[in-house]
Amino acid sequence: MSQLMENQAFKAFTTYAAIVTLKMILMGPVTVYFRFTRKSFINEEDVAWMSEEQKKKLLKTHPDVERARRCHYNDLENIIPFFFIGLLYALSGPELSSALLHFRIFTAARIFHSFAYILVLPQPSRALSYFLGMLVTFSMAYSLLSKVFFL
Repeated sequence: MSQLMENQAFKAFTTYAAIVTLKMILMGPVTVYFRFTRKSFINEEDVAWMSEEQKKKLLKTHPDVERARRCHYNDLENIIPFFFIGLLYALSGPELSSALLHFRIFTAARIFHSFAYILVLPQPSRALSYFLGMLVTFSMAYSLLSKVFFL
């Protein structure tokens, strides 16, 4: 473990992985916020204490809630692969400057993607941030694979 903590690329990875993990975790409370402010619930038990008439009004979807849920789901689709590829990449001994560039761009792209999604910024802002994050992950994967196959 002490050897890992001497690896500057690994330390950088843990920092940026923690940042995007916290960002992903915060999407849960964002969804809850929209559920309560938009009065949109999907589970019977969430409104069990209300009258039947109120239940009918509250048991519905709302575009803002669905947007927050899709944003959270998109995080899961992109951040989890980043964890695996990024960890292997950090352990493969990249130049620190290259590792920092990859981790910082990915983190910034994911944070911007969430703002673009939740605040409904015009396209192509969300698409560009999505593809930028994917490009970073593919770049790290390419670096790993080229080290494995071209040693």
